[in-house]
This record gives sequence, structure tokens and C-alpha cells, in this order.
Amino acid sequence: MLASLGKNPDDTYLESMMNEAPGPINFTMFLTLFGERLQGTDPEEVIRNAFACFDEDNTGQINEEKLRELLTTMGDRFSDEEVDEMFREAPIDKFGNFNYIEFTRILKHGAKDKDEQ
Repeated sequence: MLASLGKNPDDTYLESMMNEAPGPINFTMFLTLFGERLQGTDPEEVIRNAFACFDEDNTGQINEEKLRELLTTMGDRFSDEEVDEMFREAPIDKFGNFNYIEFTRILKHGAKDKDEQ
């Protein structure tokens, strides 16, 4: 997944990032930890615009199944397991719409605590 973000971290980098975790690492924790280290990567607008290419109605959302198909068949392909892990903590509404604007915010700034929501 990191390679698809233009990063190819070595084992030492990943280990140091994982050691910062206060407990088990789930997807939200991963985004928080990795987001803190993304300072030199694409700004939020660039990431949002990449998702927006697939948002035909300009709603800020992409259908979960459509996104799954894109992630597993185009570019640096994700495995089904990687997509499942991403979707487990991703902002997806009850209609199956992936909110890429919120996801981009999480990616760059970390997940909100439950108290902040």
C-alpha cells in the first residue's frame, strides 16, 4: 500500500514507525502514524484530485465496489485483502459510498478521536 503512495520504505523505517504505536496497529492507527511522516508527500488537494478523477458526479464520494475494482485492477494493484483492510476503517456510509475527502484528511492528519466526532 505504501508503494502506491509513492513511498518504498525499508524495514528499519517501518519498524520505527510501528514502535511509535501505543498498542496494536489497525488501519486507523496506521494512517495516523504514516500520516505524521507524510510531510514531504502530496498535499491533500493533490490526493483529493486523484480520487476526484473517478468521481463522475463530483460528490466527494466513490462507490465502494467501483473503488475496489479500480484498486485491484489498475496501476499498482492492491490485493483483495489490502482493500478489505483499507475499507475496514475507511469512511464508508451505509449506502456503500467511500468518502475520499474525509479519507484524505485522515491520511494527512490522522483519524479523529471518538471524542472529536
